[in-house]
Amino acid sequence: MLKKIQLHWQILIALILAIIYGLIFSTTYTFTDKSFNKFAKRNINEEVVGKLKELQGNVYESRKEFIESIKSHIGEANYDKYKRLIIEQAYHNPAINGVSWMGDIFLKLLKMLIIPLILSSLISGITNIGSGSNLGRLGFKTISYYITTSILAIVTGLLLVNLFRPGIGADLSFEEKVAGLLEKQRTFKEIIIDIVPNNVFHAFAEGDMLSIIFFALLFGFFIMKVAPRSKQLLSDAFNAIFEVMMKITLFVIKFTPLGIFGIVCKVIADQDDLTALVTRMGLYMGTVVLALGIHFVVILPLLMRFIGKANPWAHFRNMSIPLLTAFSTSSSGATLPLTMNAVEKNSGVSNKISSFTLPLGATINMDGTALYECIAAMFIAQAYGVELTLVHQIIVIFTALLASIGAAAIPMAGLVMITVILSAVGLPLEGVGLILAVDRILDMFRTCTNVWSDSCGSVIIAKSEGEKLNV
Repeated sequence: MLKKIQLHWQILIALILAIIYGLIFSTTYTFTDKSFNKFAKRNINEEVVGKLKELQGNVYESRKEFIESIKSHIGEANYDKYKRLIIEQAYHNPAINGVSWMGDIFLKLLKMLIIPLILSSLISGITNIGSGSNLGRLGFKTISYYITTSILAIVTGLLLVNLFRPGIGADLSFEEKVAGLLEKQRTFKEIIIDIVPNNVFHAFAEGDMLSIIFFALLFGFFIMKVAPRSKQLLSDAFNAIFEVMMKITLFVIKFTPLGIFGIVCKVIADQDDLTALVTRMGLYMGTVVLALGIHFVVILPLLMRFIGKANPWAHFRNMSIPLLTAFSTSSSGATLPLTMNAVEKNSGVSNKISSFTLPLGATINMDGTALYECIAAMFIAQAYGVELTLVHQIIVIFTALLASIGAAAIPMAGLVMITVILSAVGLPLEGVGLILAVDRILDMFRTCTNVWSDSCGSVIIAKSEGEKLNV
C-alpha cells in the first residue's frame, strides 16, 4: 500500500506523524545510576559528581529548569565545562531514542553524498559548459541572481520588522547565554582568504564548502586547457562519478519518510513548553514567517514567471520532496542531492546548469537566512530600546547580504552570522540569546526558502540559456 502513495505524500504524512509523536512523548531530564557510571568513566571531578548525586531521582520537565538547577548546584563554570556530557546523560526519552536513530542515519547518508556530489557535479558541469567565456557568462548570471534575490529578501524583512516592531516590549528576562559565537565570528576579509584552502584534503575532511567549490571550479576550468585525450578522459571520469552519485542519491531518497520522522519527532519532543514559547515570541516568529512567506510565495514565483518565463506552480510540485526535506533537516547542504535530482529529473534543467548553480547556491545563496538575520538584528535593537537610523539600517542590509554568503549550509550557522551584523551596528552580542529559543524552529522555514530560491535560480538561468524545460 505504501508504495502506491507518492513519495511526497509519504514524506508529508511522516512529518505530521512526527509532530504528533513528538508532542505526545516530550523529553524529560533525570540522573540514573547509568549516568553516574558514565561520569566515573569520563573522570569528572568527584566534588561535581557528588553535588549532581543530590539531584538523582529528580525529574525535570523542561531543559531550562534542569539547566538552572544544575548551575545552582555545581556553579556556572563547572556547568560550562561539563555541559555536553551532563545534558547527554540526563536526557530521558526512550520513545524518541527508539526512532531518532533513523533520522541520524538519514542525515549521515545525505552528508556522505555532499562532497563527492559537489566535486563531481561542478567539474563535470564546467567541462560540459565548454569555453571560459561560457563559464564567465553563466557565473555572472548566477551571482547576479543570488545578489538580487538576497537583497529583495532582506528589504522584505526590513519593511515588515519596521511595520510590526516585534521587539518593542520584549521580555529581556528570557535571554539565554550563547557560548562560542564570538569565537566562530569571521570578518568578510577572512571568509574571502579562507576560500583558498591550505590543503584540499583537509577542506574535504572539514566539509569546507567554499574551499571545495573553489578547488572544483579551478580543476574543472583547467581540464578544458589540457590535451584533448586527457580532457576527454577526465571529463568522462567525472561524468561517470556524477552518474554514480545520482544513483546513490535516488537510493537514499527512498528512505526520506523514515529519516524525516526520526529527525522531526526529536526536534518537537526536545522543545520546552511550545505553547508558552509561541505566546512569548509569537509576534517575532510571525514576522519572520510572514516575510519568508512573501519571498517564497510572491517574489520568487514572480521572478520565475516574468524573467524565467516558466510556470512556478509546476516547478513547486516538482520540488516537493527537497522542500519537505529542507524543512525537516534545516540543512540546505544535506538537501542538495535531492534538490539536484528534482531540478534535473523533474523540471528538466540540464546537468551543466544545475551542477554549476545548485552547489554554489547551497553555499552562498541564503535568501531565507539573510532575511532572518535582518529581522533578528532589528528585533534585538528594538528589544534593547536602540533606535536604528536609516544609515544603520542600510548597514544592516549590506552586512546581512555579506553574512548570508559566509553562512555555512549547516543548521544554526545563521545564528553565528547575526553576531557580525550586531557588531557592525554596535548592538550587544548577548542579544542573540533572546532569539535562541525559537531559532531551531525558524531555521526550518528559512532553509526551505533557501532551497526554493536555489532551484528557482537554476530554472531562470536555464531558460535564459535557451533550454526547453518541463516547467
